[in-house]
Order: sequence, then structure tokens, then C-alpha cells
Amino acid sequence: MRKFTLLICLFLVQLAFAQRKGYWQQKVDYKMTIDIKDDLYQYDGKMKLKYTNNSGQSLNKVYFHLYFNAFQPKSMMDYRLANIADPDKRMVSNIGTKENPKMQSRIATLGNDNIGYQKIIALTQNGKSTSYKVDGTILEVTLATPIKPGKSTTFEMVWEAQVPEQIRRSGRNSKEGVAYSMTQWYPKMAQFDDFGWHLDEYVGREFIAPFGNFDVTINIGKDYVIGSSGVLQNPKDVKGYDKNAKIVEKNGRVSWNFKATNIHDFAWAADKDFVVDEGTSKGGVKVYLVYKPGEKTTKVWKEAMPYTTAFFDYAAQKFGAYPWPTYTVVQGGDGGMEYGTATLITGERNLASLVGVIYHEAAHSWYQHLFGINETVDEWFDEGFTSYIENLASLQVFEKQTTLPSNPNLDASKGYINLALSGKEEPASLLADYYNTNYAYSLEAYYKGQVLAIQLGYIIGQDNLDKTFLEFYKQWKFKHPTPNDFKRVAEEVSGINLKWYFNLFINTTRKIDYAVENVQSNSFAVANKSDFAMPLDVLVEYTDGTKELFYIPLREMRGEKPAENLIEYKGVKRTVLTDAFWTNPVYEVKTSKEVKQITIDPTKRLADVDYTNNVFTK
Repeated sequence: MRKFTLLICLFLVQLAFAQRKGYWQQKVDYKMTIDIKDDLYQYDGKMKLKYTNNSGQSLNKVYFHLYFNAFQPKSMMDYRLANIADPDKRMVSNIGTKENPKMQSRIATLGNDNIGYQKIIALTQNGKSTSYKVDGTILEVTLATPIKPGKSTTFEMVWEAQVPEQIRRSGRNSKEGVAYSMTQWYPKMAQFDDFGWHLDEYVGREFIAPFGNFDVTINIGKDYVIGSSGVLQNPKDVKGYDKNAKIVEKNGRVSWNFKATNIHDFAWAADKDFVVDEGTSKGGVKVYLVYKPGEKTTKVWKEAMPYTTAFFDYAAQKFGAYPWPTYTVVQGGDGGMEYGTATLITGERNLASLVGVIYHEAAHSWYQHLFGINETVDEWFDEGFTSYIENLASLQVFEKQTTLPSNPNLDASKGYINLALSGKEEPASLLADYYNTNYAYSLEAYYKGQVLAIQLGYIIGQDNLDKTFLEFYKQWKFKHPTPNDFKRVAEEVSGINLKWYFNLFINTTRKIDYAVENVQSNSFAVANKSDFAMPLDVLVEYTDGTKELFYIPLREMRGEKPAENLIEYKGVKRTVLTDAFWTNPVYEVKTSKEVKQITIDPTKRLADVDYTNNVFTK
């Protein structure tokens, strides 16, 4: 009987944490062969793509992204650079004077030989011709035969492309001299899900795509070394990966073959000077660092290897195991950008900078590539949570801090508060391309998203937050979760309702501002000076030297966070008070002793825009 009861309990626990009913996602399988024309920075491409429709409805059309087409004068990306108040400095040139500064889009100055393009030569579906049209960076395909629910179809595509001058992420001849940074380089199937087709023009922000498998062959000059997504299938035939390799060339060219399973973006970079360093994490992840040797790189990149392998062991423990066999860091691109099992980063950095950017991009292996987040709208979920992981790993693995502060990144909190008070903040639910300024986008994505996670730990308790990350991994790896899915897991783990928090923090620009008021010998009040109610931890020190922590939950929570084992609260009596109402901005607290000092949230996890009135000292 006891065994039966235990099985029932386990079933109910699994049911409580079940994924949302009716979830589905499409699947893609790419097989591509690329022939590089080195002297022209062009290539010919052939693709065989198996597309599986799990949507439950017939599809009469499909869409592909042709990202290279953005790097042409008069593209939407070009006009965006010309009209946004604070364009990305990497993508504009200064054509003004010191007295009269003026910036011009670098795309506007591209000539025919250095623009980017992807031209479709032929496209069939199951051997039958399709009709298609190109509209900017979107290819619309009218199918020869509808794809019925649960069925697969095979597309065969031939295309020609020119690699643009290095302007953003993709391109040739980067500032650090890398020949090819090949990202967003292939016609990529657009995402189709519960929200419909995702047909965002490539204006500057990031991506969403279906999961699938990749088999990519790159034919290129024999002197090149490639760093890439996936696992190299023929290391003994090519340069750089095996010291006993015998280069297999044909007419001065070598074929590189990479395969990757269950990723949603594939990137690579190539240069004749690349060297390859190899390391392995304790958990068995094989790490490759691919870079151009020199005074500005070699020593630092070699020093970065043990920190890089250690990152995967740390992240696996805190956020779930890294599920792919390899991860490759390649010098290239224009900063740092994540792709499936690989990243391209600029490489001429000091050690702290290099490790920092590696940690950030590697952390994207979770919040973007393991969970296929829609970066075109939920950029805070992607960049913010990634920054949270990066910062924790930097503190413990790189800086070797054994005891973390309650708020692990006060700089993120300060950055968000500066944005909130700047008058430039926009709701975090805004489509990523539509922010009025890059300033607002950047602080919203990297800081406010990180603050959301830190503050969530304040609301539900740090232990519950840690459990939420691991439970979310179990439920949502290799899928496309939304912020609501993360919220639901946090609610299930903590038993606390979080609708109010996610709604107000993501969909509005409301601010948190509490103050200590009306302090008497044996009483005081906490007042909500703004329009965002929160639960409160209020630490009181009495005149006799003892301390008491008053916890004030919020009615909307329909629950309470457990006591936390934090350094600020060790040895302190905790008193749980009656829940507060958001409709009543003032909450009265009575004490049993004479008050000396009162502090609202000594952990500083509460994103209060004015901390000066959070502390009262008699």
C-alpha cells in the first residue's frame, strides 16, 4: 500500500511539472555544400532541406531568411542606421567634423563588389518547381504541394552569394584581419509556431529558428583553417586539428565536413593564419579555441582555455548539463555573437575581457541555443538571463569568490535604475527592433532582464530560484519556451503567484520606490512612493543591539517565500507579517522594542530607484 501511494505521489509531482498541453514545434534537417570563390569573396551553395510540419495545419507557403541582403544600400538596415538617434558605432562612419559631428551608414557606401547578397538560382519541392519571390531579406515560397500536418517535405535549393564587407556579425576581412566570418550565411528556414510565421526583416537585432540537424561541407582553399559549429568529421584530412593530418586536396582546395545535431543556427569562420587549441571540461565537453596567433592574442587565448572548460562544468551544475559534445570559440565577427555550439568573438583583448565575452557567449548555449528563445521580442529573456549566468560564473570560476553577495551584480541594478530614471525606458515586451534608441535596448536587454532574475530570487527565495533554473532545463531543453513558461515553472517550484510581477516588470515602465516613514519608538511605516507594489524584507536593529527581520508578503503572491540563509540575515529572528495590499500604499509595523535602525531590503535585490529613503537611522 505504501509503495502504491508513493507511485501515485510521484505521478502527481510529474503531472504538476508537466509541459504545457498541446506544445509542438517544426523540425529541419539541412545538408549543404558550399564552394568558396576565394578571390571574389563569393560562394555557390547547394542545399537539401527536409522540413517536418508538426503544426496540425496544412502549409501552402514557407519562408526563408536571406540575411546577407541586408548589406545593400537602401535596405531597411541601411535606413535604420540613418535614422536612429544613436546608431551602432561599428556600422557607421564619421563624415562630420568635431564641431558638427555627422554619422553615415557604412552600408550606404558599399559598392557592387562588397555588398552582400543571396540569389536563389533554383528551388524545388519533392522534385517539383516552386514559385517564389524575394522581398528584402525574406524569401516567400509558394509550395508545389501543401505540407499536411505530420508530414515532411524535401526542398532542394541552389543559390549564389557574395560575402559582404564586415559591418555587422557577418562578413569578410574583419578589423582584426579574419578573412571570413560566416554567420547568417545560408538561406535559413523561418520559424513557424503558435504565433504564426516569424518574418522579421533583418534590421539589426537577433533571431529565432526551428531546431534541426546540420550536415555542412565547405570547399575552400587548402591553406585555410575553419572554426565552426558542430563536430568536424574529417580532422585528418584538413589543416589545424590533427598534428598527424595529411591534407587531402584537389586542385588546391580542401573539403571540410561538419555535422551538428539539434541546433537552430550554424556558423563558421575561416582564415589562413588560424591555429587551434583544444581542451576538455571535467564533464567531457571538448572545447576548441580558434584564433590568429600574435602578440595580442596567443598568450591570452592560451590562458583562457582552463577558464573556458571550467565554465561548462560550473554551468552544468547550476543550469543543467551542456548536451552537445563540442563548443568552439572562433576569432571573428565584430564583438561577440552566439550560434549553435559555437561563437564568433573579437580576439584582441586582455584576459578578463576575453574570458568575460567567452562566458557570455557560452552562457547563450542555455538561454538561446538550448532554449530557442524568440530574441526578436523577448531579448531580455535571452540576454538578461545569459548575463546572469555569465556574472555568476565570472565571480566563482574566474574571480574565485567562494561566498557570493546576495545581489551578485549591483552594476546591473544601477544600470537598470539609470535607464528607469532617464525618460528613455520602453516596455521590455516591445519588439526588439523597434526601440527608439540603442541605449534603451541595450540596458533593457542586458540589465533589466538580469535584474528581473535577481529580483525574482528576492520574491521567491534564492533556493527556489536555483531550483527553477534546473526545473526549467528539464522541461524545456531543445524547445521554444516563452517567458510565461519560465514564470509557470517558477510558480510551480515556489508555490507563489507571479502574474503581477512579470506583467508589471515586462509590459510596463512602472518603477519601484519604497521609503521608511513615521518612525516612532516602537513603530514605523513603509510607504510605496511609486506604482509598483512588492513584498518587503525590512531589517530592524533595536537600541539593545538585537535585530529582527520583518517579512511583508504581498496579497497577490498567494503565498510566502521561505526564510533565506543569507549573510545579512544570519542569526536574525524572522517575523512574518500579514500580507500587504497594493491598493494601500502605507503599511504600519509595530515593534516590541525601541528602534535604532531600519533598512528596507539590506540585500539590495529590490530594484528600488531611490535607495536613500530605504534606510532610517536614529
